[in-house]
Amino acid sequence: MLFICNYISELKLVSKPHQIKLQRSLRHQKYGKLYLLCSTLVHDGQLDFEEFVHYLQDHEKDLKLVFKSLDRKIAGQVNANVIVNSLRDLGVHISLQQAERVLQSMDKNGTMTVDWIEWKKSPTLQPAENIPEIILYWKHSTIFDVGENMMVPDEFTSEEHMTGMLWRHLVAGGGAGAVSRTCTAPLDRLKVLMQVHGSHGNNMCIMSGLTQMIKEGGMRSLWRGNGINVIKIAPESALKFMAYEQIKRLMGSSQETLGITERFVAGSLAGVIAQSTIYPMEVLKTRLALRKTSQYKGISDCAKQILKGEGMTAFYKGYVPNMLGIIPYAGIDLAVYETLKNTWLQRYGTDDAYPGVFVLLACGTVSSTCGQLASYPLALVRTRMQAQAAVEGASQVSMTGLFKQIMKTEGPTGLYRGLTPNFLKVIPAVSISYVVYEHIKTTLGVQSR
Repeated sequence: MLFICNYISELKLVSKPHQIKLQRSLRHQKYGKLYLLCSTLVHDGQLDFEEFVHYLQDHEKDLKLVFKSLDRKIAGQVNANVIVNSLRDLGVHISLQQAERVLQSMDKNGTMTVDWIEWKKSPTLQPAENIPEIILYWKHSTIFDVGENMMVPDEFTSEEHMTGMLWRHLVAGGGAGAVSRTCTAPLDRLKVLMQVHGSHGNNMCIMSGLTQMIKEGGMRSLWRGNGINVIKIAPESALKFMAYEQIKRLMGSSQETLGITERFVAGSLAGVIAQSTIYPMEVLKTRLALRKTSQYKGISDCAKQILKGEGMTAFYKGYVPNMLGIIPYAGIDLAVYETLKNTWLQRYGTDDAYPGVFVLLACGTVSSTCGQLASYPLALVRTRMQAQAAVEGASQVSMTGLFKQIMKTEGPTGLYRGLTPNFLKVIPAVSISYVVYEHIKTTLGVQSR
């Protein structure tokens, strides 16, 4: 949308670095439109007259199409209400007074309406369609899968809902998560073993843990529990997204883009709903990861044995610490991500508003790591509660009882057993997830931001 640049620049609706970028573009436009044309169009370092004319013709066609899309009543002019509604469709909410300020910068005859001639003459030569693209680039940057799917869901525009681009993003994210989890499954299983069996008496390290797994069940044993871990991606992601959208409506938010506090509340509640629904699969994953050779024939056999021997309640052991862990994880992950994003934009966003792959990887990795670090003690207690019946001689202890027991026998470090393999898998998981995500997006016809 070519017109959005002037509106956002005028109303200061974006962060300061983006305002600087817009102002710089407008200055270039005022003093050197030819420079903008060259930097936008030229690929071979030269601009001939034919390319110049071709660009101007295409540019005027684009302007005409935009004007017609705004002038829905075919009145031949655009007013403040049209601007308000058009920006609302992009997820930017402004008042009527702010829209009138925009009109004043374009209106030459004082009628507070803009016709085609005034619209065509307004300074919009820079490729301003990049502004909403920049916003969406950040909004769709949380696809990185580190095995703990407790992140706040992405937000999608109404256009992406209607075109089906939403489900393509979700499918791409699910496929990327499946590949990354499979590639890092040995480290994930090692983490579970260290959480459950690690103690002062059994100080399991990475090498001894991997050796023990291979010795007990061969190389294939490194992937125990991975099947159910991959299967639960689809229902968990779909449930979380649908719950997130419904909670946004119940909160009475008419905006497509929520503030950080609203996102935290909606995301946490959506996580609770999704986790409550698929939690039995979490228990199955832990039991399958801890199983001995030939103990279970598969996922269904494991479920039958648990149901027969322990009852239905066994599928919800560790449920309370798991739910409590969602709050610090989602809150810290979101807060750190937003802080890192804004810091980058303030320091480096003046030259290029697009963050780039490495910036996104760094922000996603650091924020997710901080979230895991804060919620890890609760995750460890959850895993031990899930595994109580599977560990010989283990007593049935409550959440608070387990915390006290760990603090008494192992100290504070006991709450972080298995943290090393958990962190070791973050960078490869994020990297693999990103690469696969981009490939699947290309296959599905989703344009990269």
